[in-house]
Amino acid sequence: MTETLPPTGVALFDAERLLLTEAAEPPLPPQDAEARDRVWDMAVKANPTLFDGPVVACGGLERSEPGILRLSWVRVTYRHYALRRVPGAIALPSLFVNVVQPTDDGRVLTARMSPLTAAPGRWQLPGGSVEPPQAGAVLDEAALAGQAARELAEELGVGAAAEDLELWVVTRGESGSVGLTYLAPALPEATLRAHFTAAAAAERVQGREPELDNIALVRSPDELTALNGPHADYLEPIVRRFYENR
Repeated sequence: MTETLPPTGVALFDAERLLLTEAAEPPLPPQDAEARDRVWDMAVKANPTLFDGPVVACGGLERSEPGILRLSWVRVTYRHYALRRVPGAIALPSLFVNVVQPTDDGRVLTARMSPLTAAPGRWQLPGGSVEPPQAGAVLDEAALAGQAARELAEELGVGAAAEDLELWVVTRGESGSVGLTYLAPALPEATLRAHFTAAAAAERVQGREPELDNIALVRSPDELTALNGPHADYLEPIVRRFYENR
């Protein structure tokens, strides 16, 4: 029997296997498209670093049997999410990958978004939006693990192999956004800090501001309260699950 997962509230789901199917973007009324474009243009004027690149949205998420999640995905661009600010319009939930990066003494790395990002000052796990596959490629579990590994390398400078990342849990956030959370091999704190510093420096040499401007290591979900600023809605539930399952 197919179980449709709850669309609201932060929920965590185990996923021993993920089945992916591409779906078409739902038709958009012309008035909603025009309003979306106006909202997007205003956002770009306020933050010129915004880029209307290709991205994957979540078309649906359901569990058909224990341990198996079925996920449909849709090709959109970042402009699509401007629909969230259009009254009465329906925006598809976002789809992203992120990574739990532990230290060898049992702490979890959290990261803060830089001021020029779409979520300035927000504490979260390293990660990012899922990108659609190139022509001739497929979006499957291996490709998603590869994207998670790439985010880890770009944001933290940590070169984990995709096959070393384990799909650990799937989250559905308060806005319906779906996150695929991977578990990375543990590393020493000194190694993580050195890699993060080097990655940030390399970005600045290229004339770009790093996407993350700080990291913190927490030993329990209670320690998250000391991190000033907004937190991603999934952060506390994921950190809590990590320590409950140790």
